[in-house]
Amino acid sequence: MRPTPVFISLGIAVAVVAKVGVDASWGGAIVAGIATIGILRFGWVMIAGLAQPVPEPPDPGELRKVKMAYRCQICGTEVRMTVAAAEDPEPPRHCLEDMELLTPIE
Repeated sequence: MRPTPVFISLGIAVAVVAKVGVDASWGGAIVAGIATIGILRFGWVMIAGLAQPVPEPPDPGELRKVKMAYRCQICGTEVRMTVAAAEDPEPPRHCLEDMELLTPIE
């Protein structure tokens, strides 16, 4: 991403203010201008990243990625579920009982 003319103009304005208003050296004024451009560019990229829309959920019946671990209370068997039809699937059954969820739901 190239710096836009607005960022460059603000960087030049900060450099001029640093030189004239604060009586900084030319080197310090140039560093202040470049730092201004860098900070503005970084902030703009971060805000643009936050502005991305949330993706649509998959169609019903389509498998979704999950990461859940379950344990059978009777025999101790552990199962890791990686895909499911729903985001919050029912626990699997083992030894004729529902398994206990080990992974906390976030």
